[in-house]
Order: sequence, then structure tokens, then C-alpha cells
Amino acid sequence: MKKLLKLLIKISCITLGVLFTIYMLNLDMKVVGFIYTWLNKFHDKKDSLRDIQF
Repeated sequence: MKKLLKLLIKISCITLGVLFTIYMLNLDMKVVGFIYTWLNKFHDKKDSLRDIQF
């Protein structure tokens, strides 16, 4: 039981450390910005005369 508790504490500390690093370095918004830029480039290359179909 003690080994399981130590493992859970270690996993939670690592998880909190990773989440804190992502928060402090604003990495989530950097990834979103990269994806947004990539999607804009992708859709700008498409034929603009083609009608959008749903």
C-alpha cells in the first residue's frame, strides 16, 4: 500500500510540474498559434473558386 501511495504521489508531482511548466511558458497558446498559422496556409492553397459543400 505504501508503494502505491508513493507512486501516486510521484506521478501527481510530475504531472503538476509539467502542467506548471506549460502554464508558465505559455506553451498552449504557442501550439494553438502554430496550428492556426498552419491551417491558414493550408486553406489559402486550396482553390478559392470551389464552392463549399456541407
